[in-house]
Amino acid sequence: MANFSFDIVCDYDKAELNNVFDQTKREMQGRYDFKNTPADIEWLNDDKTGFKITGNSDFQIDAILDIVRKKLASRGQSQKMLDTSKEPVVANLKTTKEVNFIKGLDQEKAKKITALINTSGHKVKTQIQGQEVRVTSASKDDLQSVMQLIKSQDYEFPIQFTNFR
Repeated sequence: MANFSFDIVCDYDKAELNNVFDQTKREMQGRYDFKNTPADIEWLNDDKTGFKITGNSDFQIDAILDIVRKKLASRGQSQKMLDTSKEPVVANLKTTKEVNFIKGLDQEKAKKITALINTSGHKVKTQIQGQEVRVTSASKDDLQSVMQLIKSQDYEFPIQFTNFR
């Protein structure tokens, strides 16, 4: 009997984020309320693990974040990948906010997912492998119903399914 499986991961698409970054930059250049202000968006580092957003106030930072969220939504990406928990830094009449991208399932998140799957009554096996959860079953239907179950939950982090076998 064949075994089928898939992995549950918390990741983001770097190519899509490049597009979001470029589209946000372009829209900011065309907006009147950003003219002659320090409003800017940059990559947080060379690995592109987040955005560094600069503006002249918290209001302007929020406006830029709204643009980023709209661009993410139009590209089919989850807005939950944005970690906006860091406080903005004010210096030299500029406000700067670092927005990291959430990546990887820690043990607590993985245990929460496996507990939900195990109590659901589906005939599947779950296994935590580093920063992902592998779900295996002899039935593709069981795997699909587990996917629907996971999608129906509202986690504070983005969830993707990969490595279908």
